[in-house]
Amino acid sequence: MLGIATTTAAEEFARRRQSPLQRVQHVLHGHPSLSPLIVLVIAFAVFSALNPRFAQPASLSLLLQQVAVIGALAVGQTLIILTAGIDLSVGAVTILAMMVAAKLAEDGGIPGVLAVLVALALGVVAGLINGALVTRISLPPFIVTLGTLSVFTAIGLLYTSGQSVQADALPALLNWTGESFGVGRWRITWGVVIVVLLYLGVGFALANTAWGRHVYAVGDDKEAARLAGIRVDRVLLSVYAVAGAIYGLTAWILIGRAGAASPNAITDANLESITAVVIGGTSLFGGRGALLGTLLGALIVGAFRSGLSLAGVDDQYRVLAVGLLVIVAVGVDQWIRRVKA
Repeated sequence: MLGIATTTAAEEFARRRQSPLQRVQHVLHGHPSLSPLIVLVIAFAVFSALNPRFAQPASLSLLLQQVAVIGALAVGQTLIILTAGIDLSVGAVTILAMMVAAKLAEDGGIPGVLAVLVALALGVVAGLINGALVTRISLPPFIVTLGTLSVFTAIGLLYTSGQSVQADALPALLNWTGESFGVGRWRITWGVVIVVLLYLGVGFALANTAWGRHVYAVGDDKEAARLAGIRVDRVLLSVYAVAGAIYGLTAWILIGRAGAASPNAITDANLESITAVVIGGTSLFGGRGALLGTLLGALIVGAFRSGLSLAGVDDQYRVLAVGLLVIVAVGVDQWIRRVKA
């Protein structure tokens, strides 16, 4: 009891000696999603003041639909960044899965369910390829996914000859994710619903399963995780496989959102998914972050693009604003990581 009292007193003394800025640093360190939440609330207030249409249900419904694809890709990107890696092939894997599934449905006449399963399978295979190169050959994730970005892009273009597949040539199920339904004055697509369920499912796995704890442990310190008995390579391989499956699922969401399967879709997916993750408070050095922050980060990017557009700001300045957000987010992350007990 005396030891506990002494420890508590020491902690209280240390807390009182902290400056207000250090206390903020400690709070943000303990709650990584708090920073993006504050930014989102401020952005919402500012853009609503600049143009009241921003806060209208129709505008916010459109914002959710626009964020759905990048938000889904950012789930897979978060898993990989949590392990101190990075994936530059997210867009290429998604496009490849989408185009193969669409072409098989158009030319081969396969049913929608099978086409969706093909997209998921291709995503998993692509993820396993990335994961195997990282774990078996010990190549840096940046180099691996930079290379497979070109490989998967080329395969997709060669397979489709660069041609798009229109919605009317696809089974109804592939277009279903773009259908909307009313919730009061809101219009929500089924793709948005799938993304929400995706966040809930993966978020639960990260927070409440041994696999999730191992993901964080590997990202925080691979050698320490290995010494603790965690099979690091197996965890990494599983992370890339799960991320690939998520990209395959995103291909289905993208078809519904775009109304077609095009090899030129989501050209900025790689950078935008990383942007959402970084702004959401997940550390690029691994081991710290949460999917809630990633969701908030994706919403922040969408809010800035939509809000600045409604405010009449030129598109180049919107890109500039998002770029500055990324730099600030990384700077804040570095500051938070220097927190002292």
